[in-house]
Amino acid sequence: MNDKLVFLGLLYFVQGIPYGLQSSLLPVYLRGAGHSLTRIGLTKILYFPWVLKVLWAPLVDRVGTKRLWLVATVSGLAFTCLSSATLSPEAHIWGVAGTLLAMNALASVQDIAVDGAAVGLLKSRSELGLGNTAQVVGYKAGSVFAGGGLLAVIDVVGWGPMFMLLAFVYFGVALFVWGAPVLDDELLRGQAEGRRGVQSDAVHPWRVWRKLLSVPGTPWTIIYVLTYKLGEQGAVTMFPLFLLDNHMTARELGFWNGVIAMGFSICGSSLGGLLLSQFSIGSLMRRVFVMRTVSMVFQSSLLTVLEPSPLMKVMAVLSLSVQHFLGGLITTLTFTTMMHCTQRAEESVQATHYSFLSTLEVLGKLMFSALAGGLVDWVGYPTAFLLFLVLSAGTALHVWRATDTGALREQLKEQPKLFPNSSTTPYVTALAPPHPNQQ
Repeated sequence: MNDKLVFLGLLYFVQGIPYGLQSSLLPVYLRGAGHSLTRIGLTKILYFPWVLKVLWAPLVDRVGTKRLWLVATVSGLAFTCLSSATLSPEAHIWGVAGTLLAMNALASVQDIAVDGAAVGLLKSRSELGLGNTAQVVGYKAGSVFAGGGLLAVIDVVGWGPMFMLLAFVYFGVALFVWGAPVLDDELLRGQAEGRRGVQSDAVHPWRVWRKLLSVPGTPWTIIYVLTYKLGEQGAVTMFPLFLLDNHMTARELGFWNGVIAMGFSICGSSLGGLLLSQFSIGSLMRRVFVMRTVSMVFQSSLLTVLEPSPLMKVMAVLSLSVQHFLGGLITTLTFTTMMHCTQRAEESVQATHYSFLSTLEVLGKLMFSALAGGLVDWVGYPTAFLLFLVLSAGTALHVWRATDTGALREQLKEQPKLFPNSSTTPYVTALAPPHPNQQ
């Protein structure tokens, strides 16, 4: 079992590196180089391959082996890092954008392959619970390494050597996967056999869509996953740049936002699993979304302070930590809500149903975060954050109404029973992987 956890944790670690680079390191680096918030915000479009992941997932499932896809994608990430090492963001912004787009495309394909491997490798409920923990922690650790650790030292080592280091990391992982004994098992063969029974739906795709949309709770969940992170995502993207403009250096921001705050995000995600064993999803979501709205009121108030001071730095770090902690907690609750909805679908379309919801979840966050920089450039930080606050409050109201009369009403009354014979943390299956922007 330990070999499986190390294998999955390492793959999700390297999968989290592109997100850390783009969400934490690149915005601060570009802002320090004088780029506008609009241009920085538009770099979120580079995450778009994750939205298209559902289109090439069948290819990864049916062609080749998991080992082949994993070695190919991780090696491709290594070569992409070598290419990026020869570029300079100041002089070759479009070249850097191209390499980041390639990294996201390769990481999204890697995600499909490692998820498929996880489904085959993790059999018992205890393995699934531990495997999900390895996924979340590994992904966020990779994000912290790239977005926090590398940002803290980039002024010393420079852009080129940093990507050379990443290339060596990826090459090492590719060699590890090539010789990994956990993939020698025949556990993955059953997946291909299980898919043969649903090929008739592939001939008539509208039947699949009709099944997906008819699942109870799906319309509400679609609206929820498209909107639940809008206000938070704008604040997460723009508040660090406000601090860079007024209160912190890039190195300080890399440590506090890229390492410490992400550590709080990991704690929030872990706590979410523990709380789900004691309380219903609906009751947790009502409270946590209200807490998030209150935290955004506090963060918005800090925008009025422009004079640097030690007290302001303390308040800013506190705000970032609380924001990421609640964001991590909400992410765990959201993926569990999505899984509850998916479990109501026919077994033949459950994987497709969950992939559909997770794609919309990524799309909702990417669309708004891409526009957040232009909004701040247009109306300024205070007005933009007022909009972020309104969006956050609107999502809290959406959730509150659902627990009273809508899709979350039954979940508010019932305790989760994902582990009927165990006291361990409720599991979210290997079909529920980490995603970009997962806070």
